[in-house]
Amino acid sequence: MSRELGDGHRRFLQTLMAVGVTDEQEARALYQHCCDTHTMQCIPDKLDEFIEAINSRLQPMFMQIRKGMSEENGRQYYALVNMAETDITRMTSDYADNELELFRKTLDLIVSSENGKASSTDILNSTDTMTSKKLKKSETEHLLTRLVQDNWLCERRGEYTLSTRCIIEMEPYIRTMYQEQVKVCHICHNIAFQCQICENPSCGIKIHNPCVARYFKGRVEPRCPACDDFWPHEIPEVRGLRSQSKR
Repeated sequence: MSRELGDGHRRFLQTLMAVGVTDEQEARALYQHCCDTHTMQCIPDKLDEFIEAINSRLQPMFMQIRKGMSEENGRQYYALVNMAETDITRMTSDYADNELELFRKTLDLIVSSENGKASSTDILNSTDTMTSKKLKKSETEHLLTRLVQDNWLCERRGEYTLSTRCIIEMEPYIRTMYQEQVKVCHICHNIAFQCQICENPSCGIKIHNPCVARYFKGRVEPRCPACDDFWPHEIPEVRGLRSQSKR
């Protein structure tokens, strides 16, 4: 049976519908605000239960508030996801067919890469193999800017990665379409694009950069959690980035 929703639940949902995705710190602050505004009891460690109550009412509409981790900073994020459309068709109301084709090609480049990134040059070159109306260079650059603004991609120094929102929303599609290529983090078991890989040929596990930072923190000699070989990669610091534009 679905749970009764109060005005605080509705305010939380309406806000998330407006922003699309929010990090855990912002979600907790929003939870507190909704409870204070509508005189509801706010229990700090009950955010997930509060969200589950909302999800119980969203289920018949094939919607869900889903939680996922940012590959860049390791923070947890919440996104409102359309469960009825599990692939790129969810974007058809905002993008033309040839724009969606280029997004698919960008996704191909990112998934097949070693570091979970696609350069702007490779994306521009991929327009040569488009089957729909080919995009001009200026049109491609404009599209990439829109995809970043809409939180489907992130960009840094001319390289593009999948945003946290994109990974949360597209994970079922990515797991289905790229079964042989998709990497899964050995620590958190979520799909991993930006990760470190064990160099033992008989092992080869992948670990998200933030998961690497947390797992090896304080260890004198880092060793692979699967095969116990020495972990030769640089261990990143545990960090939390403040920028919301890098989701």
